Amino acid sequence: MEIWINPACSKCRSALTLLDAEGADYTVRRYLEDVPTEDEIRAVLDRLGLEPWDITRTQEAAAKELGLKDWARDADTRGRWITVLAEHPGLIQRPIITADDGTALVARTDEAVRDALSR
Repeated sequence: MEIWINPACSKCRSALTLLDAEGADYTVRRYLEDVPTEDEIRAVLDRLGLEPWDITRTQEAAAKELGLKDWARDADTRGRWITVLAEHPGLIQRPIITADDGTALVARTDEAVRDALSR
């Protein structure tokens, strides 16, 4: 499994602590440094079963500057959202765990991390 983290994020640190406590085998991706491509973001969205606006941190300063709250959330604008996430990875919700069974989830709670471990 892989976990996309921002080391400064307390939810990410909590998820790593729980993964370590459970003896999980995982790879860390510091997605602010190793920025996902648009194709990787599309693949993770497919695994999550979510749309790009569902994993966008719309309260961040960059999101406000871009006016994301006013963007349409539909098939016609999906690509634009993905482009923005690739250009501004700090807007991606975290942590995201890609599980061994091919699924993924936003692991902001201990329950979500445990769910990823059970997959």
